[in-house]
Amino acid sequence: MCKRPFIDSFTGLGSNTTFVPHVYLRGYTHFFTASKICSNAEESWRRPKGIDSRVRRKFKGCALMPNIGYGSNKKTRHYLPNGFKKFVVYNVHDLDLLMMHNRTYCAEIAHNVSTLKRKAIVERAAQLDVLVTNKLAKLRSQEDE
Repeated sequence: MCKRPFIDSFTGLGSNTTFVPHVYLRGYTHFFTASKICSNAEESWRRPKGIDSRVRRKFKGCALMPNIGYGSNKKTRHYLPNGFKKFVVYNVHDLDLLMMHNRTYCAEIAHNVSTLKRKAIVERAAQLDVLVTNKLAKLRSQEDE
C-alpha cells in the first residue's frame, strides 16, 4: 500500500512547498457619496435615505452602493500583490518586531522618516532579511543633489 503525500486543501500544494497566496485585485468601484454633490460634505459613506433617490432604489446607470459582496477573500485580505502584508516602520526598533515574521510581513518606511534614518532602516532590514517595499524612496533625490 503506497503512502499518499499530504496535500493542503486550501493551497493544493504539498507540505514542503512554500505558498504565496494569489491576491485578486478588482477594479476600483466608485460608490456614491454626498461629497460628490456638495463640496463641503465629508467623504465617508452615508446611506441615501431620500424617498425619490435613484441611488437608494438602485436604478440602472446610477452610482453603486457598497454591499457585503464587495469584500475580498478573508484568507488573502490585506495582502499586497507580492504576497506580503504591509507593516509601517518609523525607526530601526520597529524592524525587530518583524524578525520572526519576515515571511509574512514586509516593511514600509513611513513618509515622514528622514533620509539618515531611512539608510539605517534599510541596512538593518537587510540583516534581518526583511523585505522593504520603498527602500529607494528619498534616497535617490538626495544623491542627485
